[in-house]
Amino acid sequence: MTTFDFAARLARAREALAAQGCDVLLLSLGADLPYFTGYRAMPLERLTMLVVPVAGPAVLVVPALEAPRVTPCPGAFDIAPWQEGEDPLALVAARCRGVRRPAIGDTTWAKFLLALQERLPDAAFGPASAVTGGLRVRKEPAELALLRAASAAADRVAVRLAATEFSGKTERRLSAEVAALVVEEGHEAATFAIVGAGPHGASPHHEAGDRVIRTGDAVVVDFGGRWEGYHSDITRTFFVGEPPARFREVYDTVRAAQQAGVAAAGPGVPAQEVDRAARRVITAAGFGEFFIHRTGHGIGLEEHEAPYIIEGDTTLLEAGMVFSVEPGIYLPGEFGVRIEDIVAVTPSGADRLNEAPRDLIQVA
Repeated sequence: MTTFDFAARLARAREALAAQGCDVLLLSLGADLPYFTGYRAMPLERLTMLVVPVAGPAVLVVPALEAPRVTPCPGAFDIAPWQEGEDPLALVAARCRGVRRPAIGDTTWAKFLLALQERLPDAAFGPASAVTGGLRVRKEPAELALLRAASAAADRVAVRLAATEFSGKTERRLSAEVAALVVEEGHEAATFAIVGAGPHGASPHHEAGDRVIRTGDAVVVDFGGRWEGYHSDITRTFFVGEPPARFREVYDTVRAAQQAGVAAAGPGVPAQEVDRAARRVITAAGFGEFFIHRTGHGIGLEEHEAPYIIEGDTTLLEAGMVFSVEPGIYLPGEFGVRIEDIVAVTPSGADRLNEAPRDLIQVA
């Protein structure tokens, strides 16, 4: 299991807190918590919250029954288990006396935020992402290694799928087989396995159902898993049998758009320019109205995180940023095509973390 320097991460968080004019960081559910502690809290009604003052020790307030799941990290944070019947909000509030500008985790449950607002009436709460986002968006070398390993495992699944018989299976069955392959190839868990066959492929997030896949179907397969806490995400579009000319035209357009998006990525490039590069290809081919989502999203401890590859995101890409490039064309009532890889920005450009074939793949 990869270990990280949580004390150093917390030190950087305190610097960011001070720069934002905040005096305490409060993290509950979500990816910020494991980033700074290695502990991913279960989504329980029992409060877990890391309290990081701009000066002083960080403390993880955690239910006593969950405390055994926390790996102690002396020098980084202390652990304060609370027992059933205790008021954990009082424990947090006691560590926040006098604070004026707390930064609280973006995915903290509303009931905890509302209760803390009552107990700290003079505090003006802001989003923790203003503090943590700039730290998490640039991946450390060890994080990049985990993302690369996760992507390589997803590649192996994609290659195995190309040798799989699709015809006669329901979308639901193929989705279950994909999820099983994700785990077989080393992920600790499959997090999603989208299968959209025929006209269902025109819905980018189609939920696999009982439609039977048959010859003449395009099949969009989008899947990912978690590898030591970090995520993979890949999409390949297959065709059952011999594809007609119209499908080939759409597929070739999406492949060219994906290549253009990857080629546009590099240090100093605004995130939206990657979206523009991919979108120009699809628009020039006459399918612009059928590219209905952003070109990509960051990935790491979350499946979707900053940066977002979309018009309006002017974030300047930097070495260490990792995101998907996944243009698509979705023709209602006919089919959809999407090709997705994860890329990492390097000092000189962008490096694909996925290498599974992007050629049009025919399956039985």
